[in-house]
Amino acid sequence: SFGEGTDSPRAYLERCLETIAEKEPSIMAFPAMNEAAAREAADASTERWQAGRPLSPIDGIPIGIKDLLETKDMPTQMGCDACTGNFPKRDNAAVWALREAGAVVLCKTVTAELGGSHPGPTRNPFDLSRTPGGSSSGSAAAVADFQVPLSVGTQTGGSMIRPASFCGIHGFKPTFGSISRAGMFPLARPLDHPGIYARSIEDIALMGD
Repeated sequence: SFGEGTDSPRAYLERCLETIAEKEPSIMAFPAMNEAAAREAADASTERWQAGRPLSPIDGIPIGIKDLLETKDMPTQMGCDACTGNFPKRDNAAVWALREAGAVVLCKTVTAELGGSHPGPTRNPFDLSRTPGGSSSGSAAAVADFQVPLSVGTQTGGSMIRPASFCGIHGFKPTFGSISRAGMFPLARPLDHPGIYARSIEDIALMGD
């Protein structure tokens, strides 16, 4: 619909922000957001779509980034009190690639502490008394709750597939090494995978490409 002109990245972002304003106080999926930068990126994307020159099929799509991956415009605190205020001001390789594709990097998503087993505050959108699963808790809950359409998670043990199952969405753990881990906190380097959450397999394929 961006290409047809019936919708725009800025309008879509504003709808996501309205949903976040309504639901985030209960779900608690985001430790950090950058609305100003997201609006700026969405406006630039809108101009590209109107000119018929989008950078990719996900140009203008809001995306959440698990808080184990560095982002140049938001802190990376890894769900750990000892890392409060940690702000490397650089992008993880996957985040950089998403920005190059025109994606709107809107928010960081809650992770269990350092990607381990100590949970963060995020709740399951289907039942606020239950867990969304970990360690990619916020990434899965935010997509399941329609706050963002796509998000990045990570898996060392079951940290992609468990939250996907608990939250009723699709979680994709790709072939080891197919998505760069540069700029990602290493929990167990031989096993760590970045991955993708979405509400459809088609959306996962678009983001993965």
